[in-house]
Amino acid sequence: MKVLLVGSGGREHALAWQLAQSERCDALYCAPGNPGIAECAECVGIPVDDIKALCNFCLDNAVDLVVIGPEVPLVLGLVDALDDLGIRAFGPTKAAARLEGSKAFMKDLCAKYNIPTAAYGRFTALEPALAFIRDKGAPIVVKADGLAAGKGVVVAMTVAEAEEAARDMLAGNSFGHAGAEIVIEEFLDGEELSFFAMADGKHVIPLTSAQDHKRVGDGDTGPNTGGMGAYSPAHMMNDALGRKIEERIILPTMKAMAAEGCPFKGILFAGIMLVKGEPYLLEFNTRFGDPECQTLMMRFDGDLLELLDAAAWGRLSGAEKNFSWRSETALCVVMAAKGYPGSFRRDTVICHIPEADSKPATKVFHAGTGYNPQGELVARGGRVLGVCALGETVADAQEAAYRAVDKIDWAGGFCRRDIGWRAIAADKV
Repeated sequence: MKVLLVGSGGREHALAWQLAQSERCDALYCAPGNPGIAECAECVGIPVDDIKALCNFCLDNAVDLVVIGPEVPLVLGLVDALDDLGIRAFGPTKAAARLEGSKAFMKDLCAKYNIPTAAYGRFTALEPALAFIRDKGAPIVVKADGLAAGKGVVVAMTVAEAEEAARDMLAGNSFGHAGAEIVIEEFLDGEELSFFAMADGKHVIPLTSAQDHKRVGDGDTGPNTGGMGAYSPAHMMNDALGRKIEERIILPTMKAMAAEGCPFKGILFAGIMLVKGEPYLLEFNTRFGDPECQTLMMRFDGDLLELLDAAAWGRLSGAEKNFSWRSETALCVVMAAKGYPGSFRRDTVICHIPEADSKPATKVFHAGTGYNPQGELVARGGRVLGVCALGETVADAQEAAYRAVDKIDWAGGFCRRDIGWRAIAADKV
């Protein structure tokens, strides 16, 4: 098979690494890719939002399957455009991608089909939003309706903070058009986890869980980011909880989307809040998470291309027999440019990645990297590397990952030093 992977981040490097191992993969292209992805795929310089150019590339190169990593091309309708040309793609249609592209759509779907989630209101005008905030009090959560690169959520601990967030979003100051409508919802007090399932429009296969670390600082302090690290599986996950999430959230959502005329195909990534042991849906993403995907690919044991192709064809039924998850914990530490998630310096030189990447149970995935005119590897984005390791326990995986981090010479970067801390603390209780 000839495969085109769309994207350029750490998630796509992890996917490319697994796809390249498939015996069915004759050619693997990535648009636009990055220096790490270039080690296992041919990178082509097409932006992820250039739908026409991506489609033309597929036609010119007889691509058999397109695997779409990030949310933007899904929300823009890349799957629909490819389908019109008879090209198979792994990912949801534009209509189905609204589960991620519009928080208001997702919340309304939950309300209509009795899927457990936080109580909410949706607003396009400021005064009703402020009245809602004052009536409900704090803490309270303010979300931009549209895509905001994982940062469009403010957990406000005071009414004043919530009011400021609503003003900034609706004025277009915070997230531009993504904040033209906002969702304000009750604060759920609990612990978060990520739950993944794969769907082909009719069948669903539960995958596994992870726990992300959104805040920039140790101990979950500071502003939200796109994700500073993750580990898999989540420490609180067990068979009983998995069944609850499937029966109350995943399967009802699949049935709801089919009933609404937009059956879901691709990855359904549910952000879950556990409140006194009961799962509530925080949000849906319609693709693998980043950096959660890196931990999933470290644990995946099987032929990823075979699985994604089966989903694209609508042939997932029974496919769970063809893969498994390694029993070890996988942990990913994100190394970011100093200043992230605010303004940060680009083009700082990074050295000694091969040394960090040398152990069989460790892997460094590139996210925001490039080369300078001198041929040196440099940082080109906010989140730059995902340093991953496997271990028998979360503590073992954490120790191995940070050993690899410490081998990397990058004066312009930083990372959290406590990824997996909740799991390790729970193990000590």
